[in-house]
Amino acid sequence: MDQTIQQTYSRWLQRAEDKSIRAQLLAMQGDEAAVEDAFFRELAFGTGGLRGVLGAGTNRMNLYTVGKASQGLARYVVDHFPPAQRRIAIAYDSRRCSDLFARTAAGVFAANGLTVFLYKELMPTPCLSFAVRDLGCAAGVVVTASHNPAAYNGYKVYGSDGCQITTEAADAILACIQQTDVFDGVCRMDFEHGVQLGMISYIPDEVLDRFLAAVRRCSVAPPDLRRDLSIVYTPLNGTGRVPVTRVLRESGFTNVSLVKEQEMPDGSFPTCPYPNPEVREALALGLRDADARQADLLLATDPDCDRVGIAVRDEQGAMRLLTGNQVGVLLLDYICRQRLAQHTMPADPVMIKTIVTTDMAQRVAEHYGVRTLHVLTGFKYIGEQIGLLEKQGKADSYLFGFEESYGYLSGTHVRDKDAVNASLMICEMYAFYKQAGLTLTQRLDELYRTYGFYLDTLHSYQFAGSAGMQQMARIMQALRGGVDTLGGLPVAETLDYLPGRNGLPSSDVLQFLLAGGGWVVVRPSGTEPKLKVYVSVCADGPDKAAAVTAAVEADMRRLLGV
Repeated sequence: MDQTIQQTYSRWLQRAEDKSIRAQLLAMQGDEAAVEDAFFRELAFGTGGLRGVLGAGTNRMNLYTVGKASQGLARYVVDHFPPAQRRIAIAYDSRRCSDLFARTAAGVFAANGLTVFLYKELMPTPCLSFAVRDLGCAAGVVVTASHNPAAYNGYKVYGSDGCQITTEAADAILACIQQTDVFDGVCRMDFEHGVQLGMISYIPDEVLDRFLAAVRRCSVAPPDLRRDLSIVYTPLNGTGRVPVTRVLRESGFTNVSLVKEQEMPDGSFPTCPYPNPEVREALALGLRDADARQADLLLATDPDCDRVGIAVRDEQGAMRLLTGNQVGVLLLDYICRQRLAQHTMPADPVMIKTIVTTDMAQRVAEHYGVRTLHVLTGFKYIGEQIGLLEKQGKADSYLFGFEESYGYLSGTHVRDKDAVNASLMICEMYAFYKQAGLTLTQRLDELYRTYGFYLDTLHSYQFAGSAGMQQMARIMQALRGGVDTLGGLPVAETLDYLPGRNGLPSSDVLQFLLAGGGWVVVRPSGTEPKLKVYVSVCADGPDKAAAVTAAVEADMRRLLGV
């Protein structure tokens, strides 16, 4: 084992005072593989903040790594904002240790002279984005690992604009973190003492009221819309229960049934080991209840309630899951249609999507005279573009933004994906088509007949541990050497985003444009040890699209060596 790793482990063994962390450190004594995995690197900090497995070590989420990150963020705020603006908001989700990490961060911020606002109970990520701007904060933090398994937790950082931090800010904060000793360099204050001093206060209920009012203002429903839907909703043991049910009720959707086993917050996710609404298994209990109640619609939000997955009743009466791309295209079409009908379409309407999101969205946007902006993967880039529109005095131009991973936003009240907003918009869209005698699947088929059949798929390949990180780097380097064909189709052009292109920042992403249309994008995940391969195909119908996709995936597996 590397000597530096052994020395770092020994120091933690000597200095860590937390009983749980000490027990884990003692348990790995003599297990070189365990020590190396826990200490081979510092937990990576980037535009997504921190995310990792809970446990002892520099490569884990724990009190010490959270404290160190918080000290670095505090120093960044002190260096970049005048005293009156040194305010920071914190939210947390239902995961194990989330409340503990939130209080730890609050104590560090207070010890550094920052005024801290903390939600008094768990709250969705979009509520944190809203609070940062509503309370005039310099930054915000939400303790969450989004849809990752129960073993994970994370620490997302937001700028004063309510967006996840940019690369420039992340680099500056990382520099402050790297200058901080994990034991001796962190200023700490007892949480309750910080409350007594007035350095830490709870975010008032009125902030949530204002957030939900802003969500309701996003509605584009016609005034005569009937809202007699039967809805089953699961928050997947996360943060969505209160805000989602409340906004639906206040908007007239009162027939909402919650999945009992997944209704209340529970960081162990006992019925849903992988609480990701993209995954069918996560929706199994919701589908059970939807069938039992013959519900129209199933909604499932992830633990921090920034993404939502759905299943809808089709024309044969069966529940059918829709992908993030399909829901995004349906919402875009519905919003544009209603805006035109109500004469509220702005002069220069804009839709924003990521480069791995279906090109069908651009076709729909063009039909309605809406301009499309393409950004890198990550909703922070969509939020950044909203901010730029706002600076130009054109915030009203923003119509809709979405990414294929079930993230949507139809308003400018937050600068991140918002499953509270999306749940409301999906319900009113469903009600609109139901009133018109159409199912959502029938409307989707109409769109396919108009714009062509698009099949967009995601394929993920695990590369765990330090060896896996090195292997992913080698694969990306090999792919940059050139790929001639994929799935029997010539690669017409290779776009490398590492140097930055089309005004976008540098990102370790490769896009292969296929002859005749379609593309393949390869990128390492920013939050998990895996390579993600996105395949987009437009064909005459589902069978042909599936055949091309299968051939492309087979070639990609060969190139990746998996």
